[in-house]
Amino acid sequence: MKEKLREYVQSLGVTTDDKILLAVSGGVDSMVMAHLFSQLKYSVVIAHVNFRLRGAESDADQQFVEQWCKQNRVPFFTAHFETNNYATTRGLSIQMAARELRYQWFNELVSEHQLKFIATAHHINDSLETSLLNLARGAGLEGLLGIAPQSGNRIRPLMFATRAQVEAYAAENEIAWREDSSNQTDAYQRNLIRHRVIPELKKINPALESAFVSMSEKIRHDLDLLTEDVKAWQAHYVMPKGESLVIQKAGIVSSLDLQRLWRTLRNYGFNREQMEAIRNASSGQPGKVFYSATHCLAVDRETLIVSRLAEALQAVSIPLASGKYRLGSLEMNVEAPVSPELVRDASVAVLDMEKLAPALIWRGWQAGDYFFPLGMTQRKKISDFLVDEKVPVGFKNQVTVLESNGEIVWVAGYRIDNRFKLTKITREAALFRLTQL
Repeated sequence: MKEKLREYVQSLGVTTDDKILLAVSGGVDSMVMAHLFSQLKYSVVIAHVNFRLRGAESDADQQFVEQWCKQNRVPFFTAHFETNNYATTRGLSIQMAARELRYQWFNELVSEHQLKFIATAHHINDSLETSLLNLARGAGLEGLLGIAPQSGNRIRPLMFATRAQVEAYAAENEIAWREDSSNQTDAYQRNLIRHRVIPELKKINPALESAFVSMSEKIRHDLDLLTEDVKAWQAHYVMPKGESLVIQKAGIVSSLDLQRLWRTLRNYGFNREQMEAIRNASSGQPGKVFYSATHCLAVDRETLIVSRLAEALQAVSIPLASGKYRLGSLEMNVEAPVSPELVRDASVAVLDMEKLAPALIWRGWQAGDYFFPLGMTQRKKISDFLVDEKVPVGFKNQVTVLESNGEIVWVAGYRIDNRFKLTKITREAALFRLTQL
């Protein structure tokens, strides 16, 4: 078992020089993990969470792990949480609340003590149970894989072993551990899968764990192929533009295209059920908008534009002097005074300095805003101007304006106001340069 663990963690990129946080509850799985890492002389610290869910039993678990750490000279950290209260106030299940609390604390320890990995004692059976739970909930291919051996800095070093192998190793090496009484109840879905579903499946195939590992490998290979297919599709039809994403409508014709679209948009919080509605809207009039928790997708003429939901931008005061200023993800570089010379660049405005107020306001445009576009003597609403300029729906909420004494002098990045242009009698100018950060 020791050599298998050494080989397995090496395959995950772990070396003996890395400092590792071991999440140890006191149960058989985590105590075997702690024993193995200690025997192999890895640099580890142990973190134990007391969720205060089982009264004296929880406190006894903490004392047990702490005593083991003292005997084996391993640094020990513990934290106590009122898990029930946390779950209630946030509307979470106990399991989700416990997960949030422990990983928040683990990440704090990683940062404070310069640790490289967080190791949990999940094994093949845990992954199998997760896969079956995901199957019951209608998950996709990734859900059927169960628990990943590695997710960022989180590793599962026992994922090469079954529960039976872990328990056999504990017995052979006389490793003490504590039983969590909540593992015996079927009140939790995972326990129901473990106690009732898996035994029935093993009647069909006694080598169920091996079959699951084999299935997972096949799914991973299929996912590799799918990933390459989606990348090829994205190369043809998807283009990043600043913080936004532009998708060609021509790329969402077939049902397979919808799956490719889904695998692209899920990273922006959209769900699979929205894909059909998005495709249907693509064949209609532009302007339809779809939302996720963090982004919006706007249907434009030939494209779909995905952009982050705009936060309320706080107006920025800009003194009429050289300097740099930031509004959201934009930066305004001001040079004043400068010689009155035209610059033919939409991201630059050169304005008559004598016509400007000593301080200007830079803000997002609002409904009802208007200005006098360069070359025009009649005012125009900015909303109409953006339509005439064919600014995609998904980009309109990113447009900002520069204002002097309540008058808009520049629709930033698009057009200056005719009243503030350079003339033959202009003596000094102010230059404003817009940059996307």
